[in-house]
Amino acid sequence: MLEKLLTEKRNPRSMALDQMSNLEIITLMNQEDYQVIETIKKNTESINRVIEDVVAVFKNGGRLFYIGAGTSGRLGILDAVECVPTFSTSPEMVQGLIAGGVTALTEAVEGSEDSLSLAEADLRQVGLSEKDYVLGISASGRTPYVIGGLNYAKQVGAKTGALSCNSPAEISQYAEQKIELPVGPEVLTGSTRLKAGTAQKLVLNMISTISMIRLGKVFNNLMVDVKPTNKKLVERSKRIIMEATGVSAEVAEEYYREADQNVKLAIMQILTGTDVATASKLLAEHQGNIREAIQDAK
Repeated sequence: MLEKLLTEKRNPRSMALDQMSNLEIITLMNQEDYQVIETIKKNTESINRVIEDVVAVFKNGGRLFYIGAGTSGRLGILDAVECVPTFSTSPEMVQGLIAGGVTALTEAVEGSEDSLSLAEADLRQVGLSEKDYVLGISASGRTPYVIGGLNYAKQVGAKTGALSCNSPAEISQYAEQKIELPVGPEVLTGSTRLKAGTAQKLVLNMISTISMIRLGKVFNNLMVDVKPTNKKLVERSKRIIMEATGVSAEVAEEYYREADQNVKLAIMQILTGTDVATASKLLAEHQGNIREAIQDAK
């Protein structure tokens, strides 16, 4: 069965891969990557359906779980952890679960992805409920760990989605929404960390970023909920205040301190002319949506 999957087939354009020059391989890989973009372009509607469900889950107080094995699992974890500094989410709001646990981030955990029960155990441990969303990620579209997780999510009543790079994909049968991205055979046969991995990463970027935009964590194209966890992000926070309001660096610094390093609160004060307490109350009334809060203040 495995040999019939598109992700496992040999790419006719790279049959002589080991005989090509570096520049020839670079050119070929670059050309193959264009297929990723074109494939995603054809699947925007299915991606949007997943995003709409995820947003609804977030607005109802639920969480998003990415589950996968190997590269797919690592990509899910990468996207999840980046939500914390970028959007000031709690670590619980978006989580990545990988077959084999934390150890699998840096080394192979033999047999873990072939288990139909491990994902259920992992999801039980995080207290999966009907309020949550589980997105199964699998390049092949047949990973048992993912299937087991989606099955358990269905039993619990959680919303489900499946992201794969084959069509039709087996995991799609176990999810309410499916995203199938048949990007074609890899330059290096079966190495799905290449085109398949790129496709998955691009789609995960869309899911998390657009969901956070819909939650009001972006103003114009600025990450106004950025968490200042290091010097670079502190300086970025001040620049965001300047960009959003047009004030000088000195004024941005002043409001940033007054708002206790809360970028959104500082922007609210400047644009509405309100004090910290009023600006904070307005934001709370609009679930942190700065644009709605500003409209309400007028």
